Amino acid sequence: MNIGKYTLYSIETSEFKLDGGAMFGIIPKPVWEKQAPSDDLNRIEMVTRSLLLTCDDLKILIDTGNGTKWGEKYKKIYNIDTDRYSIELSLGKYGFSTEDITDVICTHLHFDHVGGNTKIENGKIVPTFPNAKYWVSKENWDLANHPTQKDAGSFMEHDWKVLAENGMVEIVDGHESFIEGIDSYLTYGHTKGLMHPVISDGVQTLFYGADIFPLSAHIPVPWVMSYDVQPVITMQEKEKLLIKIWEEGWFLFFEHDLNIQACTVDRLDKHYRMNETVIISE
Repeated sequence: MNIGKYTLYSIETSEFKLDGGAMFGIIPKPVWEKQAPSDDLNRIEMVTRSLLLTCDDLKILIDTGNGTKWGEKYKKIYNIDTDRYSIELSLGKYGFSTEDITDVICTHLHFDHVGGNTKIENGKIVPTFPNAKYWVSKENWDLANHPTQKDAGSFMEHDWKVLAENGMVEIVDGHESFIEGIDSYLTYGHTKGLMHPVISDGVQTLFYGADIFPLSAHIPVPWVMSYDVQPVITMQEKEKLLIKIWEEGWFLFFEHDLNIQACTVDRLDKHYRMNETVIISE
């Protein structure tokens, strides 16, 4: 897919599982399980999916997934698997390497979105993308470095500390465009200052769903996660966004859906649902 000057690629970086009840909040299991079957530990299958935008002089990666710094205990809990998908494999599929990346946009600093920012090399944590700037919203940066008790388990300092020490982190307010051709949209229901990239050329627009719309099953407004710090705010934000996505025919990109990279949205009697699936890249 091409939007404006950018060519877009879907970059799957890992397979993993999270608890289905946590992923769907107040939605009863007999309902959500029709959309996302669970295993014997109540976990549903997911991926971490990044979006790569390329043009002549820029190679921009949005989020970096779980990464590979996990010990066996947590790899087992989350069933993290990088055998089929990894950053290196998925970039290499399209002829790119980690050294080619010029910019990494971090939607927020939860471990399953920025775990791939860094890696372990010769026993030390080092930047995965040595030539990149890493962009983070100020509000989420401040929260990640001073988390609440609810947030603390989702933020892991080793995903960004070495980047800050090396002067690779760029803190932005998130309200203004900081890379040409990419706008940003902030939400607060899932976590404070979550920064959604919006790629548009005036004809086609893609909205990066991150954790407001992690799966296609999360399109209906009440389907929100227990992980959200303010689920009522999430629903209000989804309602506002869905009106725009539907009316203007935007593409909605899914970071965690096992099978669907993106889609368009339809509305029936004020209820929103997936319309057509969209393939960003084969």
